[in-house]
This record gives sequence, C-alpha cells and structure tokens, in this order.
Amino acid sequence: MPRASKKPADLSESIRHQLNMYALAASAAGVGTLALSQPAEGRIVYTPAHRHIVLNHPVSLDLNHDGVADFTISIGQSTYYKVSNMWLWARSAARGDQVAGFISSASGAQIAYALFYREQINSGLSFSGGFMAARSRQKGHRSGACFGYWNNATKRYLGLRFPIKGQTHYGWARLNESCDRKGKVGITALLTGYAYETVPNKAIAAGKTEGPNVVTIQSAGLDRLAQGSTGRWKR
Repeated sequence: MPRASKKPADLSESIRHQLNMYALAASAAGVGTLALSQPAEGRIVYTPAHRHIVLNHPVSLDLNHDGVADFTISIGQSTYYKVSNMWLWARSAARGDQVAGFISSASGAQIAYALFYREQINSGLSFSGGFMAARSRQKGHRSGACFGYWNNATKRYLGLRFPIKGQTHYGWARLNESCDRKGKVGITALLTGYAYETVPNKAIAAGKTEGPNVVTIQSAGLDRLAQGSTGRWKR
C-alpha cells in the first residue's frame, strides 16, 4: 500500500467547511477539537446514502462534494428482435474518472467488479469497468434471465478512481442490486454510501466507515451539530 503523503490533502471547500464546523461544535460540547481538524494526515471522507436507482432515473456521485458529479449509475432499457433488455451501468461523469473492472475477451464489454468488504482499491486493480448487471426477457415468455457480477448483490462495492487537481484519488460506492426475472420492474438498485481517500494515490479499503481517520459527512447537512453533547458523533 502506498505510504500516506505528508502534503496537505486536497479537500473541496464544502468538506473543509464541514470539518471546521465539526471541530467548532465539538469544542463547544466540551469534547475537545476533533482529529478532523488535521486533514494534512489524510482522511477517508464517507457519505452515507439511501438513494434508489430505477429505470430512467440515474443517480450521480459527487465523491468529494465539490459540486461536480464524478460518476453516474443508471438503469437503461432496449428492445432488440422481440427481446427486452435492462441493464445497470456505472459511468464516468468527467474526464479521468474510471470504474474498476476489465474488458471481456469474449464480448468486449466493460465489466465492473463487484468488490467485497475490505478489498483494497488501488493501482493494482484494472479500471476498465462499467457494466454491472442485466436482465433479458423474450416477448411472450413469462420469465427471463438475470446475469452479471452484480446480479442480486448485497453490500458490494464499486471501485472508483478519479482526479482532484490532476492527482489520482481512490474511492468506492456501496450498492445493493435486485433483478426480477418475471416482473415488469426488472432491475433496481440502492446506493447506501460512498467514500474517497484524500491523499493522492493512497489505497482505500472498500467499506471502511469507522476509525480515527474516517470523516462522516451527513448529506442532510449540519443541523445535528447544534445538538451539542447530546448528539451522536461519528468520525
């Protein structure tokens, strides 16, 4: 695993603001200044989520909360020779963003890895992924076929690589996927969280959401900071 850089980490302005707010609120609550006020050592920035992904309603990921989407996860549909196909796909939303995976030698498709908890996401992985899962059903048939590495997956992880100010950072997105072979719904997915490492080129463990170097950013905002010592603090 690459050693952590001693240079200041690249954090978006929104995350810097939230880290400062956490530290101020912690001091006011009498628990002292949090380690979050020392981003130079590097942090894993984790964002919990509960976002449904359904047909024609893609979900965008802004890993570092800079207001610019890094990846898009979507479900599409097409019909070819009376065969209806649905698929789940992860795409880059900006130049330099890549999904961990490989190119199939048989079909040429870009297959996304369905990583397990704690698998390392770093330069040792190939980043040519995209396709996650699919359902295919022929017209007039009661049932179809579901396939793909992400078929009916629970708590699996997309490995992500994206640039911040020209430097490579690694991250992950945690999802559940469901495929209904018989129903009209077909494929659905649920995004339950995502994270990235603030130190360039440093590996990140899929699913790591706890520890002294983990910062949890609540997407709902900073309202709970006013709770003081009665609030629940997550690092």
